[in-house]
Amino acid sequence: MNQYEIDHLATVRAGAPESMVLLKTDGSFPLAAPGRLALYGAGARRTIKGGTGSGDVNSRHVVSLEEGLVSAGFTITTKSWLDAYDAVAEDNHQAFVADLKAQAKAAGVPAIMFGMGAVEPAPAFDLPLDGDGEAAIYVVARDSGEGNDRHPEAGDVKLTDSEIRDITALAAKFDKFLLVLNVGGVVDLTPVKDVRNILLLSQLGAAIGDAFADVLLGKSYPSGKLSTTWAAWEDYSTEGDFGDPDDTHYSEGVYVGYRYFDSVGVAPIFPFGYGLGYTTFAIGAPEASAAGSKITVKTTVTNTGAAAGKEVVQVYVSVPAGDLDQPYQALAGFAKTEELAAGASQDVTVTFDLTDIASYDAAKAATVLEAGDYVVRVGASSRDTVPAAVVQLAETAIVRQLHNVLGEPGFTDFKPAAPTAVEVPADAPRLTVAAADLRREDTHAPVDLSEALDFVEDLSDDELSYIVLGQYADTADKQSIIGQASQALVGAAGQTTTRFAGLPSLVMPDGPAGLRLTPQVGEDADGKFPLGEALGGLFAELMDAESIAALGGEADDAAAERTPERTYEQYATAIPIGTAIAQSWNPALAESYGDLVGAEMDHFGAHLWLAPAFNLHRTILCGRNFEYLSEDPLLAGRMAAGITRGVQAHPGRGVTVKHFAFNNQETNRLNSCSHVSQRAARDLYLRSFEIVVREAQPHAIMTSYNLVNGVHTSESAELLETILREEWGYEGLVMTDWVVYSMTRTDLKYPRATAAATIKAGNELFMPGCEEDRQDILAALRGESESGAVLTRAELAKQAARVVRMAHLLGDVAAAPEV
Repeated sequence: MNQYEIDHLATVRAGAPESMVLLKTDGSFPLAAPGRLALYGAGARRTIKGGTGSGDVNSRHVVSLEEGLVSAGFTITTKSWLDAYDAVAEDNHQAFVADLKAQAKAAGVPAIMFGMGAVEPAPAFDLPLDGDGEAAIYVVARDSGEGNDRHPEAGDVKLTDSEIRDITALAAKFDKFLLVLNVGGVVDLTPVKDVRNILLLSQLGAAIGDAFADVLLGKSYPSGKLSTTWAAWEDYSTEGDFGDPDDTHYSEGVYVGYRYFDSVGVAPIFPFGYGLGYTTFAIGAPEASAAGSKITVKTTVTNTGAAAGKEVVQVYVSVPAGDLDQPYQALAGFAKTEELAAGASQDVTVTFDLTDIASYDAAKAATVLEAGDYVVRVGASSRDTVPAAVVQLAETAIVRQLHNVLGEPGFTDFKPAAPTAVEVPADAPRLTVAAADLRREDTHAPVDLSEALDFVEDLSDDELSYIVLGQYADTADKQSIIGQASQALVGAAGQTTTRFAGLPSLVMPDGPAGLRLTPQVGEDADGKFPLGEALGGLFAELMDAESIAALGGEADDAAAERTPERTYEQYATAIPIGTAIAQSWNPALAESYGDLVGAEMDHFGAHLWLAPAFNLHRTILCGRNFEYLSEDPLLAGRMAAGITRGVQAHPGRGVTVKHFAFNNQETNRLNSCSHVSQRAARDLYLRSFEIVVREAQPHAIMTSYNLVNGVHTSESAELLETILREEWGYEGLVMTDWVVYSMTRTDLKYPRATAAATIKAGNELFMPGCEEDRQDILAALRGESESGAVLTRAELAKQAARVVRMAHLLGDVAAAPEV
């Protein structure tokens, strides 16, 4: 094992407990020492490090919970149960794969596309619970991935009868029983919510088993908080819809997650921001002050228990309803303490800018803070707060005068019929803020492209067309259908063109749980080639010759017949999934993970990591939620900014935040249309991206596959030029998600995105690109594009110049790879 792997696994192991959320405790854990342990459940031996799809990571080894516990000195008394469950699970898996192939064949769809990211429901079983020991642990596991969504059914969102039966029996049999959730998203815990000890382990990367053993023995402690609301399935909002292959209506408006639960008075099982520890904390009486638009809240956190721990101080604001209805409250700021020993205290300060909670008023085409009383609350979760102050605003303030863009959704957003009343405490300190202090600049000057424009000025149209596409094979049927198009770094998703002397090519590995690369590489006189696939598991099982042929490719065994003159390894470190990172509520920890990834980018010679992914958890059914951070845009934006700073502290390395925007379902993701009001778009779904742009200036942004209000996001100049660049001041590169020509369809309600329309809109890099895409661009220059796009030479030159600028910004300073 390489030294960087050893060091990075240690980083993940040390940080992972901050993402674990202790949901319930009776004080039985941690255990004093290793002993005899009864271990059950799907995740005990078949532990899931992270979700499937393009975000998977080829680490050298993933430590299962069983391995971690044995290494820590425990004697597992349930080997026979785990062996028997393996047999059940394997039979279930083979049947699942066969069924997927049969369904795909019946539907006339390639199995690889039909089954990508499909959730394999947990199997039914009846195995004797005959283990013994000091304690028992049951590990529920759930997997999901890119390409398919989850379902509110047993074995997925809901527990199976087998799981409920065994969890209930073990809780009754053992004095010390711990339910562990090795999941990437919400599971309805209603049938077992009375279990005395519940730990949301989440999916924590390659060191997950060791990190769990550390927590079980008290060598470390859980200090995470929920980044999304956990409730009974039936209690989630039924406003809006989800999963239609053509049209999804976000008619719930701004009432998403805790904003909905708090506003309609429905109590979740575990609220947003909730999490316990091995100790207890007291948050002292808060003090608040105002300086201009900045509100500062100070309090003292005291560890009132007998063990060490960390607490998160959360600040929420209730915005007064005026012309605009408002959710009961919204997160405005947060801070995590340092480690506090038993009895120790720490003064904590949380400062937030009132303008960051402004709402978009479509009638004014502006973000506004309406006149009234703003109630500021402080606590340890969204449902555990005390008033800190009331901020008085005498007149409505225009924060930014913006643009009326993105079209209309065709409906009026939901409002609660009887919203939870906001009580304005009469005895709370009152602070005054002037409307004049809340005015902000509306737009930003464009980035200087003069030097890059000089580079492209003398290039032909033909040459310019190559610059705005990724490096590609000669024909579409040679495109990689699984995002492995890079020639310089085997297994990376792609790279920019290599056709021009003096213009660096930017290499792009996928993410967001680490770098996705081919782990074993061979090299001969013809170059580098993979020894095996970068994606395994279900993806590899469905990637048969029939699927490849159906996608326009061919079964090619040429790589298998090549004899390498040298071989080398490209193992990367799997870090926690996005949701788990957000559960730490610690941007500094997120930054350390970004630093880890940046170091591996240095090692392998990568320039742009296709991560972090942080679309909001609009619904718990989105199959890709494990990659995403939170239901709250402030938490998501600040955590993504931390990751961005960590990566971009390495010269020549950058992130690619994705998927911009409204990518909240996987069903028909290339051709589905998200219908969203301008207010919901700006207050929720775009706000997280705005935060990361303003705080950290990511070097790249990736647009999403879907349409918004009838226009592909990648083809929306209003989204890319007006909002992103003009309003937010974005300075980096914009690229598409991987629009692989052979994967796209033209027989659906909404057409696929096209290269010419994308380039015209301000999305300067169409990935991964193919000759058909280049011909579309050239046809648009002649006014002959089948899509109807008309592209001018000046537009193409500007987009090419943006690529050139970023290629020099990153490629001229990045060190050569170490392999």
